[in-house]
Order: sequence, then C-alpha cells, then structure tokens
Amino acid sequence: MTGLLITFEGPEGAGKTTQIQLLAGYLADQPLPVEVLREPGGTSLGEKIRNLLLDPEQEICPGAEAYLYAAARAQLVNNVIKPFLDQGRIVLCDRFADASIAYQGWGRGLGPQRVKEANALALDGIWPDLTVLLDIAPEAGLQRAMDRRAGLDRIEQEDLSFHRAVRQGYSELAGAEPARFLVVDATLSREEISQRISARTAALLLQKGFGLRGEV
Repeated sequence: MTGLLITFEGPEGAGKTTQIQLLAGYLADQPLPVEVLREPGGTSLGEKIRNLLLDPEQEICPGAEAYLYAAARAQLVNNVIKPFLDQGRIVLCDRFADASIAYQGWGRGLGPQRVKEANALALDGIWPDLTVLLDIAPEAGLQRAMDRRAGLDRIEQEDLSFHRAVRQGYSELAGAEPARFLVVDATLSREEISQRISARTAALLLQKGFGLRGEV
C-alpha cells in the first residue's frame, strides 16, 4: 500500500500548525504511521532556504522567490516525501505547491499557470491526496500572527493587498478542485475544526484501504 499526502494550506495565522498536530495525534492513536513536515524546510537545504525566504532583511524578487520555494520543495519531495509514501506512511505537510500558486502566482502576480509550470520538476508527479484549507480574513490572521510572537517574517510583513490576493488565490484553487480540498472556517473553535478534518481524513483512509480503530 502506498502512503497518503495530506497538506495544510491557508493565509497567515490560520492555525495550520495546531491542526496538523491534532490530526497527527489522531492518526497515531489509530495507530497509523504518520510523519509531519513543513515547507519550506524538512531537509538541511530546505531549512537554509526557509531562513532566506522569511528573513525580513532579504530583498528577493518574485521570480527568485518562486524558484527558491520550488528548490526547497524538490529536495523535500525527493529526499523525504517520496520515500515515506513508498513506505506506506501518511505524510502531513504544512504547505505544499498550492502555497506557491497562491502566494507567488496570485500574491506576487506571476500568474498561477507559470508557477505551476515552475514547480513541475520539483513535484516529480507527487500531488496531495487531500488538502485542508483553513480560511481566514487577512486582517484577523495577521493579528493572530502578531499576537503569538514578537515580529513578523518577510512574507507576513507584506501589505493587506498582497494577503487578500493570496486568499483569493486559495479560493480559486479550492473551487477548481473541490474533491481534493476541504475548506474550513479558521475562526471556528479548535475542536470543531479538528473534528471536521479528522472526519474527512477518516473517510479518505477508509477509501484508500487503511484500517481504522473506532470512530472519529
């Protein structure tokens, strides 16, 4: 049995990290083999690229930004995600290619199709089985980000027009692939969001032949 790739997407402050941890706990209790990754990151090269991309002091043009994300993604797919999937593991990834399409395609104005093409080599045929989109208004999400730590990273510091374009990009992606996306209002309670994600994940696992222990 091949594994599953479940990705989490959303604007800044949507609560992806919390929900990934909750889903990972649910899967581990089944028990099922689960791995948690993040983008950019997950490899030595990816973490170095992450530091560059999020550094507020870096000035990076949109094209270079898109290719840096793609480079980190290529390393993660080749060195980590594909081996885990081949082992039949369930991979939970904090952001994936949809993030580049939303942030660089829409947010930076490069165009979604151009960003998709730039990522084709990096993805090497790998695509999510399920994408959880935690949706939140940019104003609310950025406020959350500011409340949880001192200082915003380079992407978070962009103006509201950028973040609104990113949100619109995610909406367009989800509308084009409703079977792959689970869109959840990120302002719901943590428990309600988690329950919806676990239920959708359980349905996917049963469909793919994974055994589950008990109810969601």
